[in-house]
Amino acid sequence: MKSLEDIAISFTKWIGSVGSLIVHTVLFICAFVLVLLGGKMDTVFLVLTTIVSLEAIYLSIFIQMSVNRNSQAIANVEKDIDEIQEDVEEIAEDVEEIAEDVEDIQEAHEEIQEDIEEIQEDLKEGDKKE
Repeated sequence: MKSLEDIAISFTKWIGSVGSLIVHTVLFICAFVLVLLGGKMDTVFLVLTTIVSLEAIYLSIFIQMSVNRNSQAIANVEKDIDEIQEDVEEIAEDVEEIAEDVEDIQEAHEEIQEDIEEIQEDLKEGDKKE
């Protein structure tokens, strides 16, 4: 069995449909036809006004339920966005640290290269002296 909230969601979706527009139009036409067929205008309009008022009350409740549900969904999305933003910031920090490590490695590589060149020069000078 559907929950009350599921019924409210279904009803709200139906009210916003073309089918609902057609049903309401037919009901209003029927009310006026009743008057034309000899029904007491005061009684027909009293019943019609009562029905429309009750429908408006329930529609406002259903609409507020939809607004509350959408607000909760938006709050959940905002929370997810905040978490993603934090993850992105952490990744950015990690990338900066990696970039610094790469620079350090490049500097160490250059120093090692210079040391190798100095050793090669020393070896060449040593070969020339012998």
